[in-house]
Amino acid sequence: MRAAPPANRGLVENPNRSAAAARWPALLAIAALAWLWPTWSATAPPSSTAVGKGPPAILRVGPGRAIKTLAEAARRARDGDTIEVDAGEYRRDVAVWQQDRLTIRAAGGRVRLRADGASAEGKAIWVVRGGRIRVEGFDFEGTRVPSRNGAGIRFEAGQLTVRDCRFVDNEMGLLTGNDPQAELTVENSEFAHNQRPDGHNHQLYAGSIARLSVQGSHFHHATVGHLLKSRAAVNHIFYNRLTDGPEGRASYELEFPNGGVAAVVGNVIQQSALTENPIMISYAAEGYRWPANALVLVHNTLVDKRPEGGVFLRVVPGDVFVKAVNNLLVGNDGRLDTAAPGEYRGNFHVGWEAFAQPSDDDYRPVPGTRVPGPTEEPGEFEGLPLQPTKEYAHPRGTARLAGPPRHPGALQRMASH
Repeated sequence: MRAAPPANRGLVENPNRSAAAARWPALLAIAALAWLWPTWSATAPPSSTAVGKGPPAILRVGPGRAIKTLAEAARRARDGDTIEVDAGEYRRDVAVWQQDRLTIRAAGGRVRLRADGASAEGKAIWVVRGGRIRVEGFDFEGTRVPSRNGAGIRFEAGQLTVRDCRFVDNEMGLLTGNDPQAELTVENSEFAHNQRPDGHNHQLYAGSIARLSVQGSHFHHATVGHLLKSRAAVNHIFYNRLTDGPEGRASYELEFPNGGVAAVVGNVIQQSALTENPIMISYAAEGYRWPANALVLVHNTLVDKRPEGGVFLRVVPGDVFVKAVNNLLVGNDGRLDTAAPGEYRGNFHVGWEAFAQPSDDDYRPVPGTRVPGPTEEPGEFEGLPLQPTKEYAHPRGTARLAGPPRHPGALQRMASH
């Protein structure tokens, strides 16, 4: 049974509005350093494993290779190596990765990793706690562990980039630890149907890490848990689709339970008709723990399919800066500016007829349908331009825009029908 939101989440006017507005730029400067720091920074934490020395090598893995398993590749790999894995299905092939400057990629097609009851350290198909590690082209499926938090990847330390990967039918999609220096980047990936037997857990759950960046990714079909939950100090959520689908029963679609800096730009976020939690985006529901707290919502399409009582945004009162510009609201008459004091411009309600096929979660504008506009200039956020340059491209990925957005919302390209 899905837990309803706590009773103390009601709206309360912030008595410290002027203090919050005065202090947030200075506080955000600290968080911005972590946000803008390159993923492959030279200051990444060193590998904690004695992986040997020598020039970088390419290690090829597959049934017909000298190295037949990823577990063996993880034992042999050294800092700076590249692991190329032949396309196919690998069962019970779990591994711990602790190297630095390591690339692990599928070769010749997708690589499907089926847990089949196995796990690394009782945690996940892969446990990652190295330096800078990049993963591309893998499907992580079916993890089950005694703790009921079996993940496709358990990320514990370092700087991890996950690109073009799928996390399906695990107890938890991707789960991080709480290393305050860890940074996670997710690009063009998919998270779906991850839940434990009692019907809970999240598709992506970032703990109290330094930074989370998610772009061009698709989150759908959660049960009781959230589509994306992050306790990170800095969050960069751009051009994604978080739509729970007709059978999904996610709680929050997007949650930042401890506040922090969250820039949410160009996303399609949709609450299903079956959800038991009426709130779509939740901020600081468990209190503020970071010195810098700001929530920026720009050019998102927010869709509520709940029959009644849906809430687009809930912000717990606190020392926080809130800005919402050029968002489209669909499905109920709720407003963003009732959530908290802040800057609200160019946010409009539209009807279902404005979109190509909302019954299939296709929220591209229909030619000839009046969509509110023109757009407001969203400005910058601590030096980061907020004007979208891309949009989400289904089934996962992004497409570059031909020019500045013409109307509010996440998707600018018109439907062809």
